Amino acid sequence: MKLTLFQIDAFTNQLFSGNPAAICPLEAWLEDDKMQKIAAENNLAETAFFVKNGGQYDIRWFTPTVEVDLCGHATLAAAFVLYHQLGEVTPEILFYSHRSGHLRVAKEGNMLTLNFPVDQIHDIDFDWGMFKGLAIPAKEVLKGKTDYLFVYENERQVADMKPDFFEIAKLKARGIIITAPGDEVDFVSRFFGPQSGIDEDPVTGSAHTTLIPYWSNKLNKSQLTAKQLSARGGNLACELLGDRVYISGECVLYMVGEICV
Repeated sequence: MKLTLFQIDAFTNQLFSGNPAAICPLEAWLEDDKMQKIAAENNLAETAFFVKNGGQYDIRWFTPTVEVDLCGHATLAAAFVLYHQLGEVTPEILFYSHRSGHLRVAKEGNMLTLNFPVDQIHDIDFDWGMFKGLAIPAKEVLKGKTDYLFVYENERQVADMKPDFFEIAKLKARGIIITAPGDEVDFVSRFFGPQSGIDEDPVTGSAHTTLIPYWSNKLNKSQLTAKQLSARGGNLACELLGDRVYISGECVLYMVGEICV
């Protein structure tokens, strides 16, 4: 069987930056094990598979080691493929995930906007004496559906953080987000997910379902600008609207290929 595979750089307008995702359109679902093996072979943070189902596209996301509940940058990249490679003309694409429900992506010019549900986050007591994954204790720790959120004083602390991935992997979570107010944007972040096979994710759309409600409340504003401080970097325009978040960015095509499975 031959399948078309697209590789897209998401949340950027420049090649070799943002977050790369592999996108594999399917006529029908493959076996879970085969999709996981394709994702492992791609060795990117995420590989997304989708199947057209009436007026929507069912979508699933795999890291090199596990299937995940939600992935923002690969959903953005999937919409980019549909619009720019597969002839989709509707102003908004409806995706459906059996793990995260309905997800929408709207197109306006070169900008694509994710419409995702907000994460439910709450403060927790965190034992820094038992955790050696980060050299500097956070001033605040919260927990969402799948991730920890560690809040720091300033951008420099986030940028300079040297994580111990072996220790981070011991936490029972998809991964951890570290964040702080930005110098030139409203907030900055990094995402570490060795538990999911991704030591550091370049730009994590799904993490912003946690970050946007947190910073919207702290800064008392619904529209926010964000930057992820990975080596590749990525820029996001964000908005909180009720129980949904809007996360906007651009995408760039890197590769169109064919795989034989």
